[in-house]
Amino acid sequence: MAIFLLELPYAEDVLSPHISAKTLDFHYGKHHRAYVEKLNGLIEGTELAKETLGNIIKKTAKDTSKSAIFNNAAQVWNHAFYWQSMKPGGGGPPVGAIEKKIKAAFGSFEKFAEEFKNAGLTQFGSGWAWLVIKEGKLEIMRTANADTPFAHGLTPLLTVDVWEHAYYLDYQNRRGDYLDTFIKHLINWDFVNSRLD
Repeated sequence: MAIFLLELPYAEDVLSPHISAKTLDFHYGKHHRAYVEKLNGLIEGTELAKETLGNIIKKTAKDTSKSAIFNNAAQVWNHAFYWQSMKPGGGGPPVGAIEKKIKAAFGSFEKFAEEFKNAGLTQFGSGWAWLVIKEGKLEIMRTANADTPFAHGLTPLLTVDVWEHAYYLDYQNRRGDYLDTFIKHLINWDFVNSRLD
């Protein structure tokens, strides 16, 4: 079962000016594509070649001899999830079922936004900030490099990519500005709500 590069859920220019078409072309067209191609090369001719992406991640997550496979598989999954975490005209306070859950877990949207941004800012080097369900409760976490909550049995609801290639063309070293923009203008709360279901 070959792993495919899923299509973006929107055109490359529709997140502009918050994320430029140039960044999406580079990030999706080069980085995400490279993870897919590398993964297919690594699993070709192995027992993993018949597995789904999710199963590849689960089967390699704790096997250091297969770290290259895990890293590429998790990055394919993380990026596909990240694209869906954004939409044109998104961001701002949540709507739907997630609104009540965020207020219950964090006290307010503003507190959630502060903690989510802080997770992205304090992820040293490359990685991800996440909103997840852990033991039935909402929690914010960060993962380094390719690691993903999915590999640890958690349910991801939302992610933001804080690898430099996600924002450097538009924001240079201003990761905080990128995170502010993501929260204010890009979060796809419809997708988050669909994950609750």
